[in-house]
Amino acid sequence: MGEHEVRKGLGIEERRAFMKALLNDVRALEEMLGSGRIESGVRRIGAEQELFLVDKDWNPAPKSTHILDAIKDEHFTTELALFNLEFNLDPVIFGGPCLSEMEKQLNDFLGRLRDVAASMNTEVALVGILPTLRQSDLGLENMTPNPRYFALNDAMTNLRGGTYRVHLKGTDELAVEHDSVMFESCNTSFQAHFQVGPEEFARLYNIAQAVSPPVLAAATNSPVLFGRRLWRETRIALFQQAVDTRSSGSHAQEREPRVTFGKRWIDDSVLEIFREDIARFRVLLGGDIPSDPFEELRAGRAPTLNALRLHNGTVYRWNRPCYGVMDGKAHIRIENRLFPSGPTVVDEVANAAFWFGLMSGVSDEYPDIREVLDFDDVRSDFTAAARLGLDAQLTWTEGRSVPAEDLICKVFLPLSREGLKTRGIDSEDIDRYLGIIEERVKSKMTGSRWILSSLAAMKDKATIGDRLTSLTAAMVSRQKEGRPVHEWELAELQESGAWKLNYLRVEQLMRTDVMTVSQDEVIDLVANLMDWERIRHVPVEDDKGRLVGLVSHRSLLRFLAHDLPRGKDQTVPVSQIMQKNPITTTPHTSSLEAMDTMRREKIGCLPVVMDGRLVGLLTERDFMEIAGQLIEEKLKENTS
Repeated sequence: MGEHEVRKGLGIEERRAFMKALLNDVRALEEMLGSGRIESGVRRIGAEQELFLVDKDWNPAPKSTHILDAIKDEHFTTELALFNLEFNLDPVIFGGPCLSEMEKQLNDFLGRLRDVAASMNTEVALVGILPTLRQSDLGLENMTPNPRYFALNDAMTNLRGGTYRVHLKGTDELAVEHDSVMFESCNTSFQAHFQVGPEEFARLYNIAQAVSPPVLAAATNSPVLFGRRLWRETRIALFQQAVDTRSSGSHAQEREPRVTFGKRWIDDSVLEIFREDIARFRVLLGGDIPSDPFEELRAGRAPTLNALRLHNGTVYRWNRPCYGVMDGKAHIRIENRLFPSGPTVVDEVANAAFWFGLMSGVSDEYPDIREVLDFDDVRSDFTAAARLGLDAQLTWTEGRSVPAEDLICKVFLPLSREGLKTRGIDSEDIDRYLGIIEERVKSKMTGSRWILSSLAAMKDKATIGDRLTSLTAAMVSRQKEGRPVHEWELAELQESGAWKLNYLRVEQLMRTDVMTVSQDEVIDLVANLMDWERIRHVPVEDDKGRLVGLVSHRSLLRFLAHDLPRGKDQTVPVSQIMQKNPITTTPHTSSLEAMDTMRREKIGCLPVVMDGRLVGLLTERDFMEIAGQLIEEKLKENTS
């Protein structure tokens, strides 16, 4: 999430002072580029690993600050939510055994983290979106207590004008609202860094954009959010909507969201991007600015350009330029933010190797990618890859739309292999990592496909909560084994080891696919819904989705038996028979409390509401199904 030394609630004068410092940084960078003060002729690679922390029941565990206090290593740092964590690799020279060195670093850091987490009854999960994550986990109580995050939340919320809305369609559909930027914490990624010289930046940045669709299609690992099957890489759309600061009335003005792929090729310099981002996106954060960058330059030192770096950290290009200083020398690198976390360390390094190779191989084959590829095609293909993964159709230099699988195997893998070979990467590493990509693509077993196939294999065997819990448990187990995802067996229901504890809250048990009617509908519709769907309760909503009543089968039978009008053409509205102001519960209520309420009030159904709006239904039948599963499990234990 970038620099942490920020102030909350910037005043007008502070904002102006920060903007002045930001423009000063850009001018200093311009002078550095013109005078050759940016490192060139050196290629380094690096990476950032984001991840989820989960508890013994495989739900998000808000323990990052406790773990960081115990681990005491500057490589590890916080993320937006307490159930997220990040660690950064040391950069290495691009060549020889750099890829296996990256894998070793990742495994070393991950091993240390797992050991510390285990002492706190916590596990580590590498996945773009945690399957067991629920909207109730996104409260501000789970935001990391860091001034930057609260300042960012305040600034974005003010610009948006209030509510954060997410609306996504895939196999299922999700439309939810939230009151903070915590939607962003649903996403974790594996960010690969590629250092470039200033004179080659524009050409290589364009190549990074051009190869984004195929590398994303081969790496998807985020198909499920809040139990809904959405895009193969739902992270892409979710992140854009989660930190979109445009108000609803401004979209027609063609303003770019802060999470963006870009709108055109770059022509000459990294300055084009920094200038455009300053022009398009308002300052969200500010902080104490150290010495004048020109004073640093006159003293022969590379300036930190803190204002530029802070603003750049609040604009989330999928391929983002980064300025940094290492060993006293300033450099520019391209940060690839496309890759989701996981499924395993070796899968992540394979994804990075594929991209590193393409950065080199495509640049050798096409000195200026703009001459052979249309940017609008690339941008469209990027969205298609996020939606469909390896099932997407992609366009390359011939201008034809080709299945992603064919294009990757026939065009991009050979280009990547040649790019790695000409840069002196160890041949064993090339074969190993690109072999993983090839086998994954041929089998079409990406992380997303494994998740969706596992859920389908467990269908009708348990509730969606059970399946998501078992899926997460199986994922963590296989990640520890280290085999690439295309070799994984599908998840099985019993793998969670604690599925019987998956009913602690109402939201883990309630049904969300609920048939409703309006209070002005004729009661004949209610009777038919109960018959067609074999249900015993129908909630009544108004035009704004607010719960206003409930019709039970008992009240309907009573009306038909005693109060039905005798006239042949009489119609009776639902409002006449519904129970007004029914007893309700919330998603966060404990299941035991909900059960006690139903027993005490002698009711067979509890509508589940948030802010007056219906979000689910809890019935006697739901508790009976749990009881049946528990009895069956107990009998199996006694006979084994």
